[in-house]
Amino acid sequence: MALTEDKGVPLRHAQFGSSSRHMRLQTLVRLRWLAVAGQTATVLIVGFILQFPLPMMEAVILIAALAAANLMLAAWFPATHRLGPHSAAALLGFDLLQMASLLFITGGLANPFAPLICVPVIISFASQPIRHSVLLILFALACTTVLALSPYDLPWYPGDALRIQPVMQLGVWFSIASMMSFAAFYAYKVSHEATLLADALAATELVLEREKHLSQLDGLAAAAAHELGTPLATISVVAKEMERELQDGDRFREDVLLLRSQTERCRDILRRLTSLSADSEEHLRRLPLSSLIEEVIAPHRQFGIEIEVVERGERASEPVGNRNAGVLYGLGNLIENAVDYAKARVIVTVAHSPSRVAITIEDDGPGYAPDILSRIGEPYMTTRPSENERAGGLGLGLFIAKTLLERSGAFIRFGNRASGEPGARIDVEWPRGAMETSSNT
Repeated sequence: MALTEDKGVPLRHAQFGSSSRHMRLQTLVRLRWLAVAGQTATVLIVGFILQFPLPMMEAVILIAALAAANLMLAAWFPATHRLGPHSAAALLGFDLLQMASLLFITGGLANPFAPLICVPVIISFASQPIRHSVLLILFALACTTVLALSPYDLPWYPGDALRIQPVMQLGVWFSIASMMSFAAFYAYKVSHEATLLADALAATELVLEREKHLSQLDGLAAAAAHELGTPLATISVVAKEMERELQDGDRFREDVLLLRSQTERCRDILRRLTSLSADSEEHLRRLPLSSLIEEVIAPHRQFGIEIEVVERGERASEPVGNRNAGVLYGLGNLIENAVDYAKARVIVTVAHSPSRVAITIEDDGPGYAPDILSRIGEPYMTTRPSENERAGGLGLGLFIAKTLLERSGAFIRFGNRASGEPGARIDVEWPRGAMETSSNT
């Protein structure tokens, strides 16, 4: 089912993803203050409590530079300011350079705090676009290589210099590089999947709100009929008076007659809208299972694919529930997919019992490929040829349908037809009580 917003803009073009989620400056500022506090405490402990020799002045200057940059950011920008990718990459690059400089003058890779150089890289991969993060990790690897060449000794007991052999230095370099790469990749994958899921759920909410809005149009039509009734009655009365004053041969008489006829036509239309709301409101709000199926199938009958409905159960005992926009949209999307892939026929089987309601959708198309079956229902999963620009090609429509149906209490199972015939099969099943009351959600 095509996903569009009210103004006709495809939903897949809405502002989701990393472009709509920029890091808050306040978050980065707080992380930097934590780094300032940690670096200050470490320098004070090493220099004054352990009394190890270290370039205190240079270390203080580097820490003060980070603190001063933080103060300027807090003064120039509001706490709610969000950083663009370029700004975030620049600030994280500065943090990386400051950390690398502090490690360089305190022993390089021999410093036990050397792995902290990975922190800005991990933050970038968890929150920034991949191209900026890749540049940052390359810069971090370059800094790590420079740390291996540091001429400064690790602060240690006076007269007992701690020397790290070149082989050990190389091992530490590989250790930091591998940890940085693994942690960055892991943070990126977790963040990327969470972003896709959040975007898909946001799209689901938009679709659900749109469907609910459409289901309320009958009430708006009734309100419009009520408001327009009075001015139309006035126009009709004035037109009658004008008709009486005009003679048969008057050149305006035909215009007045046309005005009266069109006024009566408008009143008939508004009368039907009013009766629709007054007489059939309960019918529109309450929907038997058979009516629900027909309403879902009707828009897809004109595409040259035969849609056969098989009912297993007496209509006298079928469940009747309130209209649920989520169920209507979800089932409609599943049937549309079946029609898209079917060669000639789609079979919709409806069954109900005192304890359950089941709907099975089958088509005679190619069916699901094994790799698709293992991932079906994931957001943004490619299920159509790349040249097809429909929303279903992203898997987003199927994800929305699955999510909305599951919210109504349904259990959904995707598979291929077990009868040996080609084609896909989707089983949707509700507890009967949930189906009869699910539309209250």
